[in-house]
Amino acid sequence: MLRVEGLNQNYGQSRTLWEIGLEVPAGSRLCLMGRNGVGKTTLLNCIMGLLPIRSGAIRFDGEDLAGRPAERRAPLGIGYVPQGRQIFPLLTVEENLRVGLPARQDRLKRIPEFIYELFPVLGTMLKRRGGDLSGGQQQQLAIGRALVVQPRLLILDEPTEGIQPNIVHEIGEVIRKLNRDQNMTVLLVEQKLGFARQVADRFCILDKGRAVATGAMAELDDRLVRHYLTV
Repeated sequence: MLRVEGLNQNYGQSRTLWEIGLEVPAGSRLCLMGRNGVGKTTLLNCIMGLLPIRSGAIRFDGEDLAGRPAERRAPLGIGYVPQGRQIFPLLTVEENLRVGLPARQDRLKRIPEFIYELFPVLGTMLKRRGGDLSGGQQQQLAIGRALVVQPRLLILDEPTEGIQPNIVHEIGEVIRKLNRDQNMTVLLVEQKLGFARQVADRFCILDKGRAVATGAMAELDDRLVRHYLTV
């Protein structure tokens, strides 16, 4: 479904991504892993069109995204939950969710009911401002907003960051449910090894801007963890 080929990216004179190759098959749940500062969020921002690439290709269902502006990713069927959530704090929960509706292919004008089934707390807080929610509730809102666009690929950047354990478990269950029941493909960045093993079926490790290991999650052994993930 998603294929990154020979991707290079620079910040000014500093090279950040080196010949990155990544494949996310349809129906898979792939976790992008690595220590802080190795290029994980940069790669997601390139995929979403938020950062320019120096060279290479990003293909979604065979179509090269490189020439498409960032706002054209969502209508193709890509939902994005950025690091830090980035909800609109002065808008209500309902208004935050409605932001995604114009990107839907079916032109639906109402928020899909299944989002309230996944996150019941959102249905009880529709008129509350996003900035008044707890961190865990804001993360649920950010995921719900991404789901409104009717994605076939859901991309999440550090979905457990700063979230209380019970909400972390709930988010993991929601991701697996979306993959199982809707065949939604998932690409996530995650630092917590336990959560990554719970949610993902594949992994790709970045180190110093390069993809250094990839495979089925069962192949993520202690040697790889010690060499590339242990702080």
